[in-house]
Amino acid sequence: MSSRTLPLLFINLGGEMLYILDQRLRAQNIPADKAKKVMNDIITTMFNKKFLEELFKPQELYSKKALRTVFDRLAHASIMRLNQASMDKLYDLMTMAFKYQVLLCPRPKDILLVSFNHMDAIKDFVRDTPSILSQVDETYRQLIEIYTPLSAGEFQLIRQTLLIFFQDMHIRVSIFLKDKVQNSNGRFVLPTSGPLPCGTQVPGQIRQFSCSGEEVKRLQFSIGGNYTSAPREGSFEMFGERVIKLGTNMYSVSRPVETHMSGTSKNSAQHTKVNTAPNPLAKEELNLLARLMGGMEMERPGNTDSGFRVNLFATDEEEEEALISRPEELSYEVIRIQATKDKQTNAELAKIMGEFGECGDPAPTASNKGDDLLAMMDGL
Repeated sequence: MSSRTLPLLFINLGGEMLYILDQRLRAQNIPADKAKKVMNDIITTMFNKKFLEELFKPQELYSKKALRTVFDRLAHASIMRLNQASMDKLYDLMTMAFKYQVLLCPRPKDILLVSFNHMDAIKDFVRDTPSILSQVDETYRQLIEIYTPLSAGEFQLIRQTLLIFFQDMHIRVSIFLKDKVQNSNGRFVLPTSGPLPCGTQVPGQIRQFSCSGEEVKRLQFSIGGNYTSAPREGSFEMFGERVIKLGTNMYSVSRPVETHMSGTSKNSAQHTKVNTAPNPLAKEELNLLARLMGGMEMERPGNTDSGFRVNLFATDEEEEEALISRPEELSYEVIRIQATKDKQTNAELAKIMGEFGECGDPAPTASNKGDDLLAMMDGL
């Protein structure tokens, strides 16, 4: 497992979330000023300095439930609201899109180019807001500083960590099904043709050399595919052409997007036993959530009437049906932690910790309004 995977996972999933929300805000004809506020608020929260400081610390990847909780809070960082079924669908689309991109990366290092494609799009969303642009640019600098020096082996470890995280997720997505890159069981179809990784020769030849290094024989063999030489390498700088198209907005052409539970996912509940044993990572995950959410400084709308709901389904009836029919093992049971600074929050957090059987001393009481979950969790 790589301890440098979490920032890339978060940024790429966040980019996919913004693509989907942008498409749905347009489809529902949300007024431009409200749509812009939603995008700006979410991006501001995503790139909050304290939040990113916690995110970029080397750490193991946490569970799907923990990550889903962070994105649930992030999606509600503005005046937009999502019902549970729409949030489920949003998270399914995000994760399956990034899983497909990780699988198709020609080289493990290209995951960084996919991340830069997402960052480029995020930057374009806030191009008219200099204060948010500066936050995004700082994240670019951190990505370049931390990840460009990594070796091919370290990127392979990151890729393997991501694939392990995604390995049990087989949600069918209509766009992928129509493009015939996903099978009916939710598994992706990997191409056996196309451009090769940068620096790789087109296969099909076996060359034999003498002891002196001279080529003495050349044999041809069938490769079972139509491979082409790799295009030039994409830019790993803040500005530049990425060349690779993975991570760009696949919703730029308006197409309805539906998700469906694969047959494998539906039936797996019958064979899966619920693990009631205490999770040794439970406290660590809760600490992570508290630290991350403590860094999320969100503006709550003063006028509740200005809020609106976004539906990722065609109708409210479809949304309700999706909630009822969703397999139990795919319900993430999002942990609700409010990153406020009052005594009630501290008591609720202590109660949650007690349910894990890990709670020792009572949670400290915030001494002033400036205290947050970051400080509170120091005592755990």
